[in-house]
Amino acid sequence: MAENAPRKQRGRPFPPGKSGNAAGKPKGARNKATLAVEALLEGEAEALGRRAVELALGGDTTALRLCLERIAPPRKGRPVVLDLPEIVTIADLALAQSAVVAAMAGGEISPDEAADVAKLLEAIGASIERRDLEARLAALEARGEAKA
Repeated sequence: MAENAPRKQRGRPFPPGKSGNAAGKPKGARNKATLAVEALLEGEAEALGRRAVELALGGDTTALRLCLERIAPPRKGRPVVLDLPEIVTIADLALAQSAVVAAMAGGEISPDEAADVAKLLEAIGASIERRDLEARLAALEARGEAKA
């Protein structure tokens, strides 16, 4: 390679907010492979569904799993109703955490749901700590300015 040859651009060749296709992808544009598969299956959905059910009823475990996933898809989450105290201080946070553990132990919520709520409570605790730290810092600064 020659010494003075320009180096090939790597990474992000366009400045932020600009691209080689300023218009972007048209709204509602669909992938070519998806369109091809839909064209192949057009009008066959009912027959394919019926055949999958027949295979499932005949003992084909893959077809059975496919059918069951369509009937009752895996749950992605559900509302968790817990009676938690109002959380204003870190002490309130400890009471809320105890309520979550008690709900899990009593079978009201699953361990995964309890872990999700615990993560939320930790975030609330961090927020309370930041708020308290900011208030303490403001008070120290106010005291320092009053002495000066």
